[in-house]
Amino acid sequence: MIGRLALAAALVAATSLQAQNAIRPLEVVDTSYMNHHANACVDFFDFANAGWLARDTIPAAYSSSGVGREMSDNNQLVVRSVLDDAMAKRASLPATSTEHKLGTFYATCMDSTAAEHAGIAPIRPTLAAIDAITSRRQLVAEIGTLQMAGVNAAFGYGPDVDEHDAKHYIADFGSGGLGLPDRDYYTNTDPSSDSLHVAYKAHVATLLALAGESAERARDEANRIFALETELAKATLTNTERRDPAATDHPMPIDKFRAMTPNVDWSTYFRNVGLTAPLRKVNVAEPKFYARLDSLIAERPLADWQAYLRYHAIAQAAPWLSTPFVNENFAFSKRFTGAKAMLPRWKRCLQVTDGMIGEALGQAYVQKTFSPAARARAKQVIDDIRAAFGERVKKLDWMSDATKRQAEYKLSKVGEKVGYPDRWRDYTRLVTTDGPFATNVARANQFEWKRTINRPGAPVDTTEWDMTVPTVNAYYSGTKNEMVFPAGALAPQTFDPKADDAANYGSLGGSWAGHELTHGFDDEGRHYDASGNLRDWWQPSDSVHFSKEAQKVVDQFNGYVQVDTFHVNGKLTLGENIADYGGLLTAYDALQRALQRNGRPGLIDGLTPEQRFYVAYAQSWRAHTRPESMRNRVTVDPHAPERWRVNGPLSNIPAFAAAFGCKPGDPMVRPAALVPHIW
Repeated sequence: MIGRLALAAALVAATSLQAQNAIRPLEVVDTSYMNHHANACVDFFDFANAGWLARDTIPAAYSSSGVGREMSDNNQLVVRSVLDDAMAKRASLPATSTEHKLGTFYATCMDSTAAEHAGIAPIRPTLAAIDAITSRRQLVAEIGTLQMAGVNAAFGYGPDVDEHDAKHYIADFGSGGLGLPDRDYYTNTDPSSDSLHVAYKAHVATLLALAGESAERARDEANRIFALETELAKATLTNTERRDPAATDHPMPIDKFRAMTPNVDWSTYFRNVGLTAPLRKVNVAEPKFYARLDSLIAERPLADWQAYLRYHAIAQAAPWLSTPFVNENFAFSKRFTGAKAMLPRWKRCLQVTDGMIGEALGQAYVQKTFSPAARARAKQVIDDIRAAFGERVKKLDWMSDATKRQAEYKLSKVGEKVGYPDRWRDYTRLVTTDGPFATNVARANQFEWKRTINRPGAPVDTTEWDMTVPTVNAYYSGTKNEMVFPAGALAPQTFDPKADDAANYGSLGGSWAGHELTHGFDDEGRHYDASGNLRDWWQPSDSVHFSKEAQKVVDQFNGYVQVDTFHVNGKLTLGENIADYGGLLTAYDALQRALQRNGRPGLIDGLTPEQRFYVAYAQSWRAHTRPESMRNRVTVDPHAPERWRVNGPLSNIPAFAAAFGCKPGDPMVRPAALVPHIW
């Protein structure tokens, strides 16, 4: 976030919108959120956030509220000003310009009147093509056509970094094709699953009927679609199983893949999706899935597959068709989010625009929000985190010298991208036109598909970002060995160049930079070397120690309740929990370095630097989530609930106990024998 004088000139439109929406300015540490009468040694999440929780009400259109939503709301005001400007100016701009394409994409989304008049018409040609399928070969070709348009059909395909040659791409084949959020929703046998299955089949039948089928036929097809998806789900790995990189690492010659799936006409598929680069090697992430897919393509009646493809084509377009489709899509999705109302149209259109052609607006967003000075201050925090992690590795008493050298080398090679890309995406080949928005969505998907389809065998584009600039998130890539921090995340409440070191190192340092860096050394990331290759660089005894200590983290989080009677899945959330724990330890060390360099301030708001550090961390996870969303997260989300992301790691840290005077036996002080010792 830039200074007030510069920001005043750059954010006139966004500031007006902010005033209209009455969004409260965010601070990295806000003492009004705290419960000053609570005992920090009993429940630190409540100590840091209960004042806010007592006042908070989740808006009807959201599944949760808190830091992420409020920061995103602030960012969206800036993005909206960019999009409104592009929409207003598009008539005067060349049709080939990126800004014209951006404005047209957003404008056609905002045109609700056109969507009402068009009804199902925008996807009628797609449905006609599905109805015209008369052979397995045509079926495979149509699956490819739908995938190019963004439809989740049958399986997942896309170029990815080769885990054994991280400098090049490989053709990667994964599972996919399910209409419910996860395979477990099909395979669970508890009573609640039965009611969900009934609701899902009713939802499928409703969309098919809205598209013109008779109610009786739609109900029959919904049953057959569910049966087909259930077979795909049974052959799909669980989220927990996929956490092991070896479980999805199955490189093989293309001829072996063809022999494994003799009923799938891959030549037709490759030709139809525009793959012209010769394939010699592929990675089949889940061989069991493809063996089952092969038999289903051969054995299931074409009519079943046609019904399945029709539903998925309609479901993909439903949010952008006429009101009956939009309402049915929302009515079913809220089972998993708990949202009580739809977002306003401008927010839905903004989100899909950012998600599909985000770099077309990223440059304008950065110019309005993220100064070079802010970028430099954020990089200082990140660099201090890197140095502190290196010192921690050197001091580990359980790791052999041989593994330490490898860890230190990997750390030295960790890349970082801060704020925004140095090279923006070229949208020359993207076509957007006035008319149905669903058509522009399909075109944007096709543009992205064609941009990457012929990557297998080509050098990896190391400049590419996997998140858009306004996104309130960050990530670590194991195959690229890099951390990425979009500008959208480098703003209050996460980070403020005007804030004190303790606040910034607790939030940006602990929750973000330290967290993402530790991902390179968590239970999954540790299997990748400095170059991003999947390779075991650990001495066997060190791996044994790591696994033993990691199991303590699993056991710790298995003991926490997620929602109702459901406990946190300690194995599924292990990587995030290790990253939280290691990130906190590293960020605390980095803060001490910064205090030595910059000087130690006195009390701020009655808190020492160490206390502000931990409050900043806890407030960076300030959140309030609906139970429906929490139930879904048990199955699909590798992140533990925010309360446990705070109390879990902090209860393992002696420096936290010292900062607040916590004693053995306090809930926020775990017994020494149970405390894991990893990074």
